[in-house]
Amino acid sequence: MREEKILKKCGMSQGEPPPAPAGERRVKKRLAVSIALTGIIFFVELVGGYFTNSLALMTDAAHVFMDVFALGLTLTAIYISELPPTEKRTYGFHRVEVFVAFINSLTLLFIVIFVLYSAYNRILSPREIESTGMFVVAVIGLLVNLLVAIWLAPLSSGDMNIKSAFLHVAGDAAASVGVIIAAVLIYYTGWTTVDPLISILISIILLFGVWRILKDSSNILLEGVPAAVDITNVVRDMTGTKGVASVHDLHIWSICHNVYAMSAHIDIVKGERWRMGEIYKELNENLARDHHIFYTTLQAECIGCESPGLFGSVSHRGHEQGHGHLH
Repeated sequence: MREEKILKKCGMSQGEPPPAPAGERRVKKRLAVSIALTGIIFFVELVGGYFTNSLALMTDAAHVFMDVFALGLTLTAIYISELPPTEKRTYGFHRVEVFVAFINSLTLLFIVIFVLYSAYNRILSPREIESTGMFVVAVIGLLVNLLVAIWLAPLSSGDMNIKSAFLHVAGDAAASVGVIIAAVLIYYTGWTTVDPLISILISIILLFGVWRILKDSSNILLEGVPAAVDITNVVRDMTGTKGVASVHDLHIWSICHNVYAMSAHIDIVKGERWRMGEIYKELNENLARDHHIFYTTLQAECIGCESPGLFGSVSHRGHEQGHGHLH
């Protein structure tokens, strides 16, 4: 029963996925519509930037592409979470989402580098820009981004994925405002250098988003300790539990986006071993309540057993060398 509760927290199930409730169907529908609208804006800004010769508009198109990807990733994550674990994928397919995010962020990093290089050349050699068309396309982009943001706002408070997608769209709306300002300045002053300057500003905003995705996704893929978990506090709370003398061989990682797992060896005081079940229960409740760690594997040991230190290293062994173990 406990395993089943854990899987449900991560969006997994042990059998066939149940029919989606009305609220979840509404979320899927809104995300699908938002992806379609944002995808149209990406295409319009990319083509409009090409024909108006506006680098800022094309850079904003790259920013919109990031929004399309973020929205698509959120929708994909919902569908992936409905897939049951298999004999080969006991945690389900949640890492697909993380892996795709990592690849996408690398792609966007190369796009940003190219845009910055192009902006540098544009500053050295300014080009004529059709500001009216640039303005019209940017206004359309702003209106659609505001519509999508309003569309997603009611859903963003209860879901971290949707909140992230909402913030992406809101950020792109701000970038569209920058393009509109650039178009107005070019129209009234003829100062075309503002176009590459705005593209540099949007690129910097993109870099922050790309860096955050790269850092978070690589940390999950490398099974690093989740950023929201303070391992010092975890150890302090565990050793502060009555009957626990020390903790070693501790590992904390992410199963999926916001569900954390932990395995550890617990040294139980000799006189307290008779209440081991009670100690386990208290540890599990505290870890879930205070550190959002719902999936725990705890192994009790007696005082005086050989301790390899707080973080045990993984031994690389061949099948012929017997059972592999942590030491």
